[in-house]
Amino acid sequence: MTTVTTTPARRSVTPDELHRRLTVGDAPMVLDVRTPGEFETVHIRGSYNVPLDLLTEHTGELAEHLPGHVVLVCQSGNRASQACQKLDAAGFGAADVLDGGIAAYESTGGEVVRRGARWSMDRQVRMAAGSLVLAGTLAGQLVHRRLGLLAGAIGAGLAYSAASDSCAMASVLSRMPWNRVEADPSLRSFFEQVPTALQDH
Repeated sequence: MTTVTTTPARRSVTPDELHRRLTVGDAPMVLDVRTPGEFETVHIRGSYNVPLDLLTEHTGELAEHLPGHVVLVCQSGNRASQACQKLDAAGFGAADVLDGGIAAYESTGGEVVRRGARWSMDRQVRMAAGSLVLAGTLAGQLVHRRLGLLAGAIGAGLAYSAASDSCAMASVLSRMPWNRVEADPSLRSFFEQVPTALQDH
């Protein structure tokens, strides 16, 4: 007899539904898993920043102490889905993913706090990948044929990124100076902002 393992469907919430729930008394906690720089540029009012790499490093502790229901947010939904899977695996099953991310939330009239004009991580990745492919192609034509392999390497990296649902380039870019803020979030700073999360700590 063959056993078929199925992956549970991702739980999600629409921008309109989140907006409605944030205006009533039983509002969920909104966790933004983008980089600190992206969060500083624009975020949903009242949300908390727990970057994906921080959540990944401390998934168990977060899963143990997150209070009640949470909605996970990123730019488009990809990183939030990864965070949801990690929390599920750690035993926290009360997380939803915002459909379309903060871009969809803002476009439907949701209230956001906006400061500065830093590019989103998705846009930074597209710019970096496109620039490297262009540079590799030109170098392969004008300098040495082997330099054209750079374009192929970037293409292979993007294909792997799609297959594995991860992005090494985004991880590198998130550590660049323009994506850092004066006070990067830590797990302790998050718990200090949300004291109810530590009621059993």
